[in-house]
Amino acid sequence: MSLLSSKVLVLNSSYEPLSICDARKAVLLLFCGKAVPVAHHPEKMFCSVSRRFPLPSIVRLNVFVRLPFKKIMLNRKNILRRDGLRCQYCGRTDQPLTVDHILPRSRGGEDSWENLITACRRCNTKKGNRTPSEAGMTILSRPVRPNHIVFMQQFTAAVSDEWKPYLFMS
Repeated sequence: MSLLSSKVLVLNSSYEPLSICDARKAVLLLFCGKAVPVAHHPEKMFCSVSRRFPLPSIVRLNVFVRLPFKKIMLNRKNILRRDGLRCQYCGRTDQPLTVDHILPRSRGGEDSWENLITACRRCNTKKGNRTPSEAGMTILSRPVRPNHIVFMQQFTAAVSDEWKPYLFMS
């Protein structure tokens, strides 16, 4: 993996997390004067013709960027991400997963964040066209609409402890 493809957390001027970009984009923000470094990778450096610079890990924009509410799209991939690639009935992660309606569509269940969960094929077949309580099954975690910070938190598990305070993970 190239040094400049390392991931960098981008903060608004108010220190709110905005996005995650690659180091190349972060370096451009720094050199154009649009951002300031907040934290660096301790051992990683990038070089210009005449100088060496520490590679940023977190950058903060100089100007506040007003963004509209970031709505996460309701799709299969994001439901799987929200549920951590885990069956919400038995907790298994080693089986192919499906998307299950808690209240079946045939009974008026809608496609919404609160009504869709991941389930392995075995549990989805066992539940069938019933609600979990009718099938004698319990849901491991109540499904909720995620926000963009939740998805950034999932991404940071393998990236950096420096990001955790900014993503409310302490």
